[in-house]
Amino acid sequence: MGLDEAAQKPHDRLAAWLAQDMEAVNALIRTRMASEHAPRIPEVTAHLVEAGGKRLRPMLTLAAARLCGYQGDHHVRLAATVEFIHTATLLHDDVVDESERRRGRPTANLLWDNKSSVLVGDYLFARSFQLMVETGSLRVLDILANASAVIAEGEVLQLTAAQDITTTEAIYLQVVRGKTAALFAAATEVGGVIAAATEEQVQALRHYGDALGIAFQIVDDLLDYGGTAATIGKNTGDDFRERKLTLPVIKAIAKADAEERAFWARTIGKGDQRDGDLDHAIALMSRHGAMEDARQQALDWAAQARDALHVLPDHPLRAMLSDLAAYVVARIN
Repeated sequence: MGLDEAAQKPHDRLAAWLAQDMEAVNALIRTRMASEHAPRIPEVTAHLVEAGGKRLRPMLTLAAARLCGYQGDHHVRLAATVEFIHTATLLHDDVVDESERRRGRPTANLLWDNKSSVLVGDYLFARSFQLMVETGSLRVLDILANASAVIAEGEVLQLTAAQDITTTEAIYLQVVRGKTAALFAAATEVGGVIAAATEEQVQALRHYGDALGIAFQIVDDLLDYGGTAATIGKNTGDDFRERKLTLPVIKAIAKADAEERAFWARTIGKGDQRDGDLDHAIALMSRHGAMEDARQQALDWAAQARDALHVLPDHPLRAMLSDLAAYVVARIN
């Protein structure tokens, strides 16, 4: 099942608990994505921001701050910052990947053009830094600026590792930490920092976000070979067709014999894909236990996320964050 199905799942409980804060975040986002001189900016931004995303990352910031007893309003600015960074990266990613669908709708680069998507993404990055500065916290600025750099670095690494069947699990993990986990980790860490939590608690929140983000991405990679389009928001096998070296593929290649390696070199390395190749790829991953190994790694990362929360205050939000980590991987159980 997807993260957005039914009611009373961890994400929904978080949304209900943080409803007032999220209203403030959404109002701030609408205000800050406005532009007096370039109306295309709010047009492009609204297309993505208001497309029904789950707002998971900003909710992590709000939850971390409230869990640590924060009573001010800077957490709202930080949550909006996190969402702007996320939206900017999506706009850029869709251009790089030449994507045509995002959250079930045509991408901004398809509706407008690549130049608009890139430039509006740049605008949102700039807005995010304005919001960071308004908190008056140099440490918050350092954390989010570093996360922005890591995200960009991860995207470039993914570009250079793409279609290279010698890519290792270590490189995959570095890419995942960049493109997914860095913002999860920063989102939770700054919530603790703004709440003046203890250093032990701040690091625990960072570890939680990092582990949750890695588990989240591994699950997405697994679902591409075993989920439905409704569950994963794309067609099963899209990663294979796009020649992406995700964890189950990397594991299968590592155990491949000469004939199997030639198959991966043809389909992923050269992009020469034929009828039946996707089924054969899935069969090879199954033969070598690659899917199950990747599934176990996702479960291990989710367990690390839950363990990290033990030093945080006993609070309903802590239970929701723990349940969220379990739920992310429940989709592959």
